[in-house]
Amino acid sequence: MRYLALATDYDGTLAEQGRVRAETVTAVERLRKSGRRALLVTGRELEDLKSVFDRLDLFDLVVAENGALLYRPQTREEVVLAEPPPRELAERLRKRGATPLGVGRVIVATREPYQVAALETVRELGLEWQVIFNKGAVMLLPSGVNKQTGLAAALAQLGLSMRNTVAVGDAENDHAMLAASECGVAVANALDALKDRADLVTRGARGAGVEELIDRMIDDDLRSVVVARHALLLGTRRHGTELKIAPSGRRLLIAGPSGSGKTTAATGFLERLMAAGYQCCIVDPEGDYEGFDGLVGIGTAERAPTVDEVLELVSLREKKDAWTEKLSGGQKQRLAVACALVSDPELLFLDEPTTGLDPQSRRQLWDVVLGFKARGRTVLLTTHYMDEAERLCDRVAVVDKGRVIALG
Repeated sequence: MRYLALATDYDGTLAEQGRVRAETVTAVERLRKSGRRALLVTGRELEDLKSVFDRLDLFDLVVAENGALLYRPQTREEVVLAEPPPRELAERLRKRGATPLGVGRVIVATREPYQVAALETVRELGLEWQVIFNKGAVMLLPSGVNKQTGLAAALAQLGLSMRNTVAVGDAENDHAMLAASECGVAVANALDALKDRADLVTRGARGAGVEELIDRMIDDDLRSVVVARHALLLGTRRHGTELKIAPSGRRLLIAGPSGSGKTTAATGFLERLMAAGYQCCIVDPEGDYEGFDGLVGIGTAERAPTVDEVLELVSLREKKDAWTEKLSGGQKQRLAVACALVSDPELLFLDEPTTGLDPQSRRQLWDVVLGFKARGRTVLLTTHYMDEAERLCDRVAVVDKGRVIALG
């Protein structure tokens, strides 16, 4: 499972005129039963949200006040994520006639046409605050606080990342959240500017669009959605154009003679992968990547795979109690792959994994790689064997002297 969490806006996305229909509630329940997490991310103040929606228990966490407040429905715990507003801010807005005027734990909110009064008040008080718009709403918050920062804090509490997350919204204040998530979705009634930047636009509006999105997440984990903006630079062609590859669901072979720069090319790609926030593991029988920090993560969003599950995957369950020095070369190689799979990485990097193996062991290792790919993961492989490339890889890059000279 690639997408482990859904973050949804409330007004205009989950809800219509403040109300959530029964079918949408059922869809969120179905999402939770699939093993995924649900997060509600809204510009509303918490008490206001509670007054219009009594099913916050559907969500693992609620991000309220446009990213300034974190709420855990199961324990009713609140965590304020920014400094509260100075008292003078609301007082001066009242004197300027701003109505309605709401003051939360952090947020101060009014509506158009009082955006000018809000900006002038912030300037007069010398505050480092920002004004955020949301379909007529005018929200004042400390600089840097938005739905993206609030969602990031919520995901950190759940042990997840933006790379595991689908976010859906409809308005101006959803831009940052959708851009930061792995897959940003706009419902059919969203502003055109948000639709233009979204990875997916639903056919349905508001709650119907969220239901449609949840159905697709459960049905195929959004494998049918191509998120082109996350493509990572692999290298540069001879004529200077960039060569990019999607970070998920691909198998790539980097082939070339010894000393041609395969490891250098792979290392550069892995550095870019990690910089983009992805998790990956390396299986490296020759020790070329010793000291490369941060590549192997331990555990998953739910739990680490059991030893028996991993050994079964690599056909070594019958060797569970054997000493490693008693294993054959092929079994040791499959054990190395098993160790890498323990963290359930999004990318598995295999550097010449079948060198020196007998034909049967090679094919057993191939089966492991194909099974990993079938779960929507990415494999980056270096090899000298063209039959291996043909069997395992969607794309093949030939490297010579550190440069990609051919791609097919």
